[in-house]
Amino acid sequence: MTTRIYILLMIAMSLGISSCHGQSPENKDFDKMKEMKTDTATFAAGCFWCVEEQFRQLKGVVEVISGYTGGTFENPSYNDVVSGETGHAEAINVIYNPNEVTYDFLLSAFFQAHDPTQLNRQGADIGTQYRSAIFYHNVEQKELAEYYIFKLNEEKAYPGTIVTEISPFSVFYKAENYHQDYYEKNPYQGYCQIVIKPKLEKFRAVFKDHLKE
Repeated sequence: MTTRIYILLMIAMSLGISSCHGQSPENKDFDKMKEMKTDTATFAAGCFWCVEEQFRQLKGVVEVISGYTGGTFENPSYNDVVSGETGHAEAINVIYNPNEVTYDFLLSAFFQAHDPTQLNRQGADIGTQYRSAIFYHNVEQKELAEYYIFKLNEEKAYPGTIVTEISPFSVFYKAENYHQDYYEKNPYQGYCQIVIKPKLEKFRAVFKDHLKE
């Protein structure tokens, strides 16, 4: 993403609607979660290994869960989803503390994390399971997502038109355990080195003032 696009995102964030409260899914640190009011953002932006690690870096993000959503097939496995026949997208549930980070800001991170002008693909990952999508949990999230896309298209922030799907959140199926925290567990795996690491480095450079210690 260019500096111009980042500036436009920051402007959109400053003009946007305040984020609102969502659900509070289970968390590894259950005691901490009980003391904290959390919200949920659900995004699809290509391979969930990439996006999961990017969002894990941000202050205020409590947990990121990789999974499948947006389809009709019940309890899909990874092999089911990668067939492209279930309608599901690889997605992440971002559990965050709204006192530390807003939904507005997470949207700016979403548009930095991938190319939202690629239809049903991200780079070499091709298929509807890799589509760009925002699954909103309430009307305010929906309106804010629509606003961001309108402003970015209006300002011609990208060479092409944004094709990000905006759909209501329904059922989110948690992916198999080996997909969770994949980059952290497998930093030297080929895909991690060739695809995820460069994306992560660019993401960290853009959001350097908003990273966890």
